[in-house]
Amino acid sequence: MTSVERVVEYAKLESEASWETDTQPPCDWPKTGSITFDKVNFSYSPSKPLVLKNLNITFSSREKVGIVGRTGAGKSSLISALFRLAEPEGRIMIDGVLTSEIGLHTLRQKMSIIPQDPVLFTGTMRKNLDPFSQHTDEDLWNALQEVLTLLSEAGANFSVGQRQLVCLARAILRKNRILIIDEATANVDPRTDSLIQQTIRDKFQECTVLTIAHRLHTIIDCDKILVLDAGRIQEYDEPHVLLQNRHSLLYQMVQQTGRAGATALLHTAEQVTIALA
Repeated sequence: MTSVERVVEYAKLESEASWETDTQPPCDWPKTGSITFDKVNFSYSPSKPLVLKNLNITFSSREKVGIVGRTGAGKSSLISALFRLAEPEGRIMIDGVLTSEIGLHTLRQKMSIIPQDPVLFTGTMRKNLDPFSQHTDEDLWNALQEVLTLLSEAGANFSVGQRQLVCLARAILRKNRILIIDEATANVDPRTDSLIQQTIRDKFQECTVLTIAHRLHTIIDCDKILVLDAGRIQEYDEPHVLLQNRHSLLYQMVQQTGRAGATALLHTAEQVTIALA
């Protein structure tokens, strides 16, 4: 009976928007990767409260943005709105194209994401890296040196860190102009975290990268940091600028890491500013 109830429950779910529409962006879209939120409100269903409230922000082309905030601040909801997991109010534009006017397939295949809980398929590494056979073996080898390693169900014979690296290799193969990292290094060891961060810096220089993070050291060297609180934008600027204000939320979060951690984070933010000057 439980299975029947579950099927009935799923049957009552509202369908997503159209997978394809008559509106097609240029074949090389998005070319620059700029993202604009214009008066965006977002909730996961009409009966639930807003989790994003009147968001107005632009992420410029090739910008590396860290997104932070306490639990429930709206960090992952911002990504959900971008991927249209539910339909947001207001306008979201990528390179000037309204995301609400194009099909979900077109939208989602043009953005890469490395999630906190990566999903692997049963089968070979090739199937996991390129399930639609869109790339050559050479491309696969360049993204990941082993393409024939067999995975057990859901990648159970891989550690979390290794599964993250497979997702990273997928993103490298796709060569999309927008990369989303949703707390991808929250459950990996510091060495894997460092490897992922370095790979992102090397391989995604031409991409717009939005990184949601709990570990402040993974985003303190971003071009800008967005601080969300209760679904609203509280702060958005270069890390060093935000940390000059001792009343800022980012400064308070940095101080909560302890004296040694705060000193290291402040120093890193300052060094990034000097390097960009």
